[in-house]
Amino acid sequence: MINYPNGQPYKKEEKKRSSKKNKTEISISSANRGMSFENDINVSNDYYKERGICLISKRPTPINVVKVDYSKGAMITHAYFETQSTTDYNGVYKGKYIDFEAKNTKNKTSFPLNNITKHQIEHLKMVIYHEGIAFFIIQFESLDKVYLLDASYVIHFYEHGERKSIPLSCFEENGIEVERSYNPRLKYIDAIDKKYF
Repeated sequence: MINYPNGQPYKKEEKKRSSKKNKTEISISSANRGMSFENDINVSNDYYKERGICLISKRPTPINVVKVDYSKGAMITHAYFETQSTTDYNGVYKGKYIDFEAKNTKNKTSFPLNNITKHQIEHLKMVIYHEGIAFFIIQFESLDKVYLLDASYVIHFYEHGERKSIPLSCFEENGIEVERSYNPRLKYIDAIDKKYF
C-alpha cells in the first residue's frame, strides 16, 4: 500500500468510462486544433529566426490587469482586453514589413468570413496602403492543406462578396499551398517568395 507523506493511504479513484464526450471535452479539442496550427507557425518562426532568414513574431494581445493575488505567487485574478487585437503575426522579411492572420477551419469547401473581424480588415488595408505584405494563412484541417492567400482577396470577399465565405477554389487558383516539413513545420517563407518575390 502507498501512503501520502502525511500518512494517509492513497486511494485510486476509478473513473467511469463514457462513450459520449461531454461539452467541455469537445470545446477543448476544438481549441487545441487552432493551438496546434498556431504552434506549427511559432515553431517555424523560431526556425527562421535562428537561421537569420526573417524576424516574424506572434503579436501579444494587450490586456489591462485590474487585480493581482500576491498570496498565490502574483496570479492575475481580474483583467480585460485593452484594445481589440489586429492580426496574429508581424515582422520583417527581405526588408519588407510582413503582417498576417492565421486561421483554421474544418470546412472542406470554403472558409467562413465570420472568422474575421472588421478591425482586422481595416488593419490589413492600412498595411497594404503602406506597401507592406499582408496575407492570411488558412488551414483546411479536414483536407490537411494550408494556403497562403493575399489579404486583398479576403478584403474583397469581406466587403463586396455576395457569399459569407471564400470558396476553396479561390485558394487553389489565387493562393499558394504551404508545404509541411519536419523543419520548418510550415514552409510559409517559400510561399511568400513565390507570391511576393
